[in-house]
Amino acid sequence: MKIRYLMLHAYGMGGTIRTVVNQANAMAAAGHDVELVSLVRRRDTPQFALDPRIGITTLVDQRGGRVPDSFGRRAWRRVRGKIVPRGEFAADYFTERVEWAAMEYVANLRGGILVTTRPALNLIAARRAAKDVVKVAQEHMNLSAYPDTIRREIARHYGRFDAVTVLTRTNRLEYQRLLPSTPIVQIPNAVHQTDPERSRQVNPVVVAAGRLVPQKGFDLLIPAFAQVVREHPEWRLRIFGTGPRKTQLQGLIDGFGLGEHVSLAGRTDRLDKELAESSVYALSSRFEGLPMVMIEAMTHALPVVAFDCPTGPRDVLTDGVDGVLVPPRDVDALAAALSRVMGDRELRVRMGKAAYQASRAYAPELVMPMWEDLFSELLAGERVADNFWTSGKRFT
Repeated sequence: MKIRYLMLHAYGMGGTIRTVVNQANAMAAAGHDVELVSLVRRRDTPQFALDPRIGITTLVDQRGGRVPDSFGRRAWRRVRGKIVPRGEFAADYFTERVEWAAMEYVANLRGGILVTTRPALNLIAARRAAKDVVKVAQEHMNLSAYPDTIRREIARHYGRFDAVTVLTRTNRLEYQRLLPSTPIVQIPNAVHQTDPERSRQVNPVVVAAGRLVPQKGFDLLIPAFAQVVREHPEWRLRIFGTGPRKTQLQGLIDGFGLGEHVSLAGRTDRLDKELAESSVYALSSRFEGLPMVMIEAMTHALPVVAFDCPTGPRDVLTDGVDGVLVPPRDVDALAAALSRVMGDRELRVRMGKAAYQASRAYAPELVMPMWEDLFSELLAGERVADNFWTSGKRFT
């Protein structure tokens, strides 16, 4: 089968990019004709390994810089907006040239499967793709995290999709309420390896990872850790990732006098090694879709301390078994949970073993056949029933 994945920036870093590339690689390995389409390109080479059988196409090459909007376009945006609604987290990417390139590409497709991977691209596909194209919208974020401007457009246009895929049970229920006549299919993202090196729980290190943006809540994790180190001065917190809040977060670290205890470690291509050499994973997000780095940490037998934020952590973790869930944005509760887990190696080992077992449900050999089955059913003209996923199986 012919499968095209339309992404915002296939050359970038991030959890969504990684999971889509993993999925594309799996479909190519299964013998399908796979194309990865990058709406923009800002780097010379992809950051994640791509199967050589996959073709990669760029619609707008921005390595030399962005082409600004025309005066008329800027005025139109102020008065009427765009096909990409205000509130889309990546709205700044969609200049006049970029949006037109996406619409033209989608409108000219014929046949096969088109998988779009964020609201802006989903909305363009819903409104512009030909009827003979099987359209699958991937949602990597929970519906409640979007502003009203996005939710209104989703309600208005997503009914044109052959299927909308979501990551968690919570996501599925949200979308079913909004789109009762649209097939909502729950398939999680898969981890990229199933048996990596496991933590031996010997290093006093807590790891967190993600973009340095408000969503990830590192501005809450740092003051929580400031409480923890009073009781556990030998422990360190390493935060991996880049983003626009680096200066503010470094200011928090300096303000709490945590220079010896907390580091902004930047981007790394050896995160698996860093996870294996740590002892706890902390998730401080204000909201999530399905927190894949957290699940990757669990494959390394790391216990997790997480905010019970919408959505994802509770869909994966069993509180008290493979991790600890605390009320969202409660810094004191996060500090107390971290302190408890950090101070009890036996607890960490027990939770880490349970975390590893829980992560096995996200193995590629369980998840990827579900995508292949879904695509085959859609190409055969079958209407896919709403379903949910658990332990690698699909149930209607």
